[in-house]
Amino acid sequence: MDTEQKPIESGFGAQSTAEEVAAGTDLRGKLVVITGGYAGIGLETVRVLAKAGASVIAGARDMGKAEAALSKIRNVELLPLDLTEPESIDRFSAQILRAHKAIHLLINNAGIMAAPLTRDRRGYEMQFATNHLGHFQLTMRLWDALKRAGQSRVVTLSSFGHRYSDVHLEDPNFDHRPYDRWKGYGQSKTANVLFAIELDRRGRGDGIRGFALHPGRIPATDLARHLSEDDLKSFGITRENGVFKGPGIKTIEQGAATTVWCAVSAQLEGKGGVYCADCDISALVPDDSQNSAGVLRWAVDKQTARALWDLSEKLVA
Repeated sequence: MDTEQKPIESGFGAQSTAEEVAAGTDLRGKLVVITGGYAGIGLETVRVLAKAGASVIAGARDMGKAEAALSKIRNVELLPLDLTEPESIDRFSAQILRAHKAIHLLINNAGIMAAPLTRDRRGYEMQFATNHLGHFQLTMRLWDALKRAGQSRVVTLSSFGHRYSDVHLEDPNFDHRPYDRWKGYGQSKTANVLFAIELDRRGRGDGIRGFALHPGRIPATDLARHLSEDDLKSFGITRENGVFKGPGIKTIEQGAATTVWCAVSAQLEGKGGVYCADCDISALVPDDSQNSAGVLRWAVDKQTARALWDLSEKLVA
């Protein structure tokens, strides 16, 4: 398979923090748009990029919570955004485009994990709708502004969980197959990678590059709200006095590092259409590999990426 999935030995790693990765980066004059940038690793991503001089627009479903979290960070504008509501995405995009000509960084950070079966009002399965389709629609609405930046990046958060399922193009919304919350999550995370690959193919001629990433195991975030203690134990994670313990667990600061690396690193100039982890481009690994930083073949298949893009256009039309 033709793939660009080759580590570049960045010099950073699993223990690097977002602030370490961004050290020396000057983002003055750059506009960043991020979804879910008010909790967990999204909040840390906003803090670090704003500290580096960027102007940040954060989309939030819970405006009260977002206002409280972001009140002390300068250069951040907060706008309402619900990724499961097409009209909300359009309003959010229109507000940005009225005020700004160019967007330099779009960070598709928001997401849900292992949720019970629920559907949006279109009938789409909620994990696929939130994690993939909402971000797909948002990116399409902002495409011209990304193009006008001259050089821009779209960074989409995927997960190690892409290993739980490929994308079922014939039944992405579990209309005809039994629902499994982990397969639903895995499908949405595979879709995130495929989206970045096809986005990069379509956008590179206009200076738009796409990246997907696994941030690491960070149980101390809202993403884990649907997980029980038994779920955590199945992953080797325990919680003692509110502190999570287990193999490979990252802090919030470490968890945001790969997002920031994909967003600003000069090491990625001229590159794109890749899945990253631990602040490096990931290696392609066999389906049964235990390498948590690797990526499976089905997530980087370019033919599937094109087919998913075509399907996504129809589903958000």
